[in-house]
Amino acid sequence: MTRTASMHSRRNWLLAATSLCIGGAAHAQSERPALERIRARGRLTVGIYNDMPPFHVAGQGIDVELARALASSLSLELSLLPFSADENMNDDLRNMVWKGHYLGFGPADVLLHVPVDAPLMKENPRVEIFGPYFHERVMIARNLEQTPHMESLAAFAGKKVAVAGQSLAGWLMIGADAGAYRDQLVTTWKDGTLAAQALRRGDVAGAAGLASELESVLSNDRRFAIEPLPMPRMRNGWAVGMAVKKDAMDLARALQAGLNKLGESGELKSMFAKAGVNWRLL
Repeated sequence: MTRTASMHSRRNWLLAATSLCIGGAAHAQSERPALERIRARGRLTVGIYNDMPPFHVAGQGIDVELARALASSLSLELSLLPFSADENMNDDLRNMVWKGHYLGFGPADVLLHVPVDAPLMKENPRVEIFGPYFHERVMIARNLEQTPHMESLAAFAGKKVAVAGQSLAGWLMIGADAGAYRDQLVTTWKDGTLAAQALRRGDVAGAAGLASELESVLSNDRRFAIEPLPMPRMRNGWAVGMAVKKDAMDLARALQAGLNKLGESGELKSMFAKAGVNWRLL
């Protein structure tokens, strides 16, 4: 073998060895438990939805306070990762929990405001959904002077009702009683809080939306009543929790422990009360 060939052979061997060392280190890094990697980084990255009052608007809201408290429970700094919802929850879980967004950010360590729902869990085997911290449902608010009693939606016959058109409440109201109230709905609102504000101003007789949205605007005003939307399948509502990667069970356990302490101490209830929302798990 010539001297030149020998030098090339040695260089190739060194490159291969270096590559193996780097690859081995990267593999070892990936095998470290999720919580250990996060602690080494020193901060917890929490995904929260943009423009979701009263949970998050411009850096403020219930989910922001919850994220801060959860990071503190792990003795970590908080790094918020706000994002805009995609077309469905499966997309959000892919973008923010197990893969990362196609725009180049994420995933987060944990995503808040995830429905704790068995079919959703089955559809997303790459994530662990856990930690219910609020029970949400669709409700309707009314001005007691204009509509003192409500046995059914017929109580609003001939009266204007505000509701965000592109929302669960909007779709339910549009289709209710075979479309009987469609012509009296005011659906131009972006979300239920704006619909509730229209009711408070006296622009409409009722407002439909999520309980958290309506309560955050009207709960302290005795002129209004807020009740479940009178539809049997909507009375139970759904639990709201969080999600991590399936292989981050140590992180899930630590977050659950932190959440339990917040619930036991009354701090979680206080976060909701500060926003005017009645905290409930059932």
